[in-house]
Amino acid sequence: MGEMVSYASNGGTREGYLAIPSAGAASPAVIVIQDWWGLVPHIRSVVDRFAEAGFVALAPDFRRGQPASRPSEPRQMLNSAQMDEAAADIAVAADYLAGRSEVAGKAGCVGFCAGASLALWAATRSERIAATAAFYPRLPWDGMSPQWSGYAGKAAVIHCSEADGTSTDDGVQAARRAVETAGGTCQTYDYPGTAHAFFNEDRPESFDQRAAATAWARTLEQFRAKLG
Repeated sequence: MGEMVSYASNGGTREGYLAIPSAGAASPAVIVIQDWWGLVPHIRSVVDRFAEAGFVALAPDFRRGQPASRPSEPRQMLNSAQMDEAAADIAVAADYLAGRSEVAGKAGCVGFCAGASLALWAATRSERIAATAAFYPRLPWDGMSPQWSGYAGKAAVIHCSEADGTSTDDGVQAARRAVETAGGTCQTYDYPGTAHAFFNEDRPESFDQRAAATAWARTLEQFRAKLG
């Protein structure tokens, strides 16, 4: 359904995977942020699913066409400076989407694992991003300095796996408090018995169909309520 596109980003060019709803009417936008592994088939499928649900969706390719080959590699690459650069790129992606004729309304941002932390951060970096959804955020906030005041009037939802400590995790609670203190709303959901990456059907050892379906429905509900 989707295609690779190029757009200007911070003095250079970025690529991303873009999918547009078939209905033809202008729609709200969603930015999909990859996990450790890059712009892999799972992330592309999420973009396609958002388009099928009525959103113009874009997944920026932060790894520039080079998916990670082993778990240690992406962790080494996503240091604090690179995360700051990625957060800036998300804001540029929101501007790019706002300039497309297929887009109307506000933008949402959804991410997975490391990308979940970036998705939460994104609303502090762009006025265009009004709602965020974070699936099992795992990255420490050390070295990252979100200005949470950017969340005033915005909304976040955090989907928490049991393996990661559920919503009682210190990082999740810190994010929730910061969003609410800034004047936004933050809803956390726990999914009992789930492993990290429970939404990723390409990882059968972790995928939980029931939890994934529930989290997807909750994400769509929030985006439809906040972005239209």
